[in-house]
Amino acid sequence: MTETDLSHARAVRIERFGGPEVIDLADVAVPAPGAGTLLVRTAVASVNPVDWKIAEGKYPPLGKDKLPIVLGRDLSGTVVAVGAGADAKIGDRVCAFIDTDRGGQSTLVILKPGEAVAVPEGVSFEDAGAVPLAAMTAWQGLFDHGGLEAGQSVLIHGGAGGVGHIAVQLAKWKGARVIATASAKDLDFVRSLGADQVVDYKAERFEDVAHDLDMVYDTQGGETQDRSFGVLRKGGILVSTLDPNAAKAEAMGVRTVPRWHASPDAAALRQVIDLMAAGTVKVTIAKAFPLDAIRDAQAFAQHEHPRGKVILTVAPD
Repeated sequence: MTETDLSHARAVRIERFGGPEVIDLADVAVPAPGAGTLLVRTAVASVNPVDWKIAEGKYPPLGKDKLPIVLGRDLSGTVVAVGAGADAKIGDRVCAFIDTDRGGQSTLVILKPGEAVAVPEGVSFEDAGAVPLAAMTAWQGLFDHGGLEAGQSVLIHGGAGGVGHIAVQLAKWKGARVIATASAKDLDFVRSLGADQVVDYKAERFEDVAHDLDMVYDTQGGETQDRSFGVLRKGGILVSTLDPNAAKAEAMGVRTVPRWHASPDAAALRQVIDLMAAGTVKVTIAKAFPLDAIRDAQAFAQHEHPRGKVILTVAPD
């Protein structure tokens, strides 16, 4: 396989479910772009919690019948080939959040019609590759499911995490009052994102400072979620990236939404990229790893509670 070979890619792939040992690099065939599709040489791919959930067989949409699976849901890169009628040209800088039928942690990736979002010159490949899945998880949770509006109040758990640090900024951009939980070392960081109030979740109880809120954005689940229902006003809503306790929500007179997974939305992603270009939203990258250090990248992201995002530099510009 050569640098100019567009028929094969080097990709992060699993052939069975299990621990880190099932994650490996493989040579995979790449189809020529069909009508409306793009072939992108990946510059940066993101590392997200869904990756190790998929690898461990804990992501229900992808069962054994889908194996082998190339990991990764978001990327940035350069268009190197186009299908008939494609809405881009060779050399364009793009980013995308893709569906589970393909993987972004690959040197070459096919993008379907409507997936690619142009990356303006003021936004780096690193930032553009880090943000799509995290941003859509934050956007869809806050706005599509939670209906957050200007003047409302929201508690965001995990405000320094990959999704959380984007959620804080998007909620402030919307005009909401934001309370966020974080560890002691991340309090100043989360304040710098625009949070109106930050709670050290190990030293303080968020219930002591948060009351009658319109929304809780929960990325933690468990006891944190159970305690969160009590800080909502009657009729308020808890949106969780994990399974919500619908029975407890009903008993407390508040709302929740069924378990959901972020889905590609190029229009919303384009708005986020525009906010990044304007300096309104900033992505923090905790650490970058080369593609062949994927196991180290996964372990770091899963166990070190990094501030912001972890990325793979696949073919940096």
